[in-house]
Amino acid sequence: MKNPRKRISDWLDKLDGQWQAMPVKRQNRYALLFFAGYALLSIIVITEVCYEVGKPNNGMTIEHIENPVIQQRKSPVIPQDSISEIIKNKLYER
Repeated sequence: MKNPRKRISDWLDKLDGQWQAMPVKRQNRYALLFFAGYALLSIIVITEVCYEVGKPNNGMTIEHIENPVIQQRKSPVIPQDSISEIIKNKLYER
């Protein structure tokens, strides 16, 4: 685990060195660009959420959760390896 950590640390140090070597004006431009992209993405997501919530007939159906075990018992196929069969076949059972 030491080797990947060292490689990642070296890579981050290299990126930091490249960032520090870049002129301040260019750093500001990149920071502004990343912020603008983040703000645009946030606005798009918030708009989409407001649009979905504001739709008419946006009802939610609430139903009881059905037990999947009961649904399986209704099917004509009987499982071959049930827990009761495994327990009955153990040698140390009296």
